[in-house]
Amino acid sequence: MASRQSEAVKRHWARSRLAMIGSVTDDPDGESWGDLTAEPRGVDYLEVDVCGLPAMWLVPKQSAPDRVLLCIHGGGFVSGSIYTHRKLFGHVAKATGARALVFDYHYAPGHPHPAQLTEATSVYRWLLEQGVRAEHIAFVGDSYGGGLAITTQLWARERGLPIPAAALLLSPWVDMEAVGGSYATNGERDAFFTAEIVRGLARTFLGPEGNPRDPFASPLWAELTGMAPVYIQAAGDEVLLDDARRLAEQARLAGVTTRLDIFPEMQHTFQMAAGRAPEADRAIAMMAEWVRPRLGLATVVGSAPRPAAAATS
Repeated sequence: MASRQSEAVKRHWARSRLAMIGSVTDDPDGESWGDLTAEPRGVDYLEVDVCGLPAMWLVPKQSAPDRVLLCIHGGGFVSGSIYTHRKLFGHVAKATGARALVFDYHYAPGHPHPAQLTEATSVYRWLLEQGVRAEHIAFVGDSYGGGLAITTQLWARERGLPIPAAALLLSPWVDMEAVGGSYATNGERDAFFTAEIVRGLARTFLGPEGNPRDPFASPLWAELTGMAPVYIQAAGDEVLLDDARRLAEQARLAGVTTRLDIFPEMQHTFQMAAGRAPEADRAIAMMAEWVRPRLGLATVVGSAPRPAAAATS
């Protein structure tokens, strides 16, 4: 059974859907997403400019300075920011024992695809130019930030940049056509997303001439051979569940080391309840346990085992 604390994520998405259709007058503002997350203690924040973009370093106490999580926030390219996600990624950084860098990219429709992709690649290039080795960098992304964590690797590789050590994806959105079977099976359980909402966001992101099967927008259509090992977490009740399943299958077929964990009864990006909901804290502990050796960091003694609440495939 889902914890009482995790219900806050469901309430957030339910209210966001009501605001979208005009059923409530006090719309949740763009920053309220971050209110779901408890403040991680022992993490310092430093706002910086990277490639002309607002960015923020998240630095846990006693973290390895030469290991970096490059974090790409979600929000459907119309919301989300370094402020909504700093605490979530701060929890991931603290559990991993590495610094994290999160940055803002420009929103659609003013800046349609591939603007966000070129900006993410520029930030990655900048990080490499600071002397951080690719094998010491892991990409982290939620929702379409998860999609960007894959497509940025593809875009970077075409431009001669090395592939990072790993990618951590939280409820990734990787199908602009929104045709996965979970849109039907989870349609009554997902508190916010529907196929219509996702396709509307896709049209905004792609622009009028955009192709929903562009592999740099929908990585399900990409050649994934040679991509970094990937760990995907998905929520059992989200309509994007099949995005995660299909991406995991495509990655495995391409020979990419892949792990997929599905958390029953959870909503899209339930990890935003980090520090409050046990499911979110378990999920983050599992991510850290998986990524630490791939960054060359020692395994934490007594780290959390895989919980029974997560189904692995």
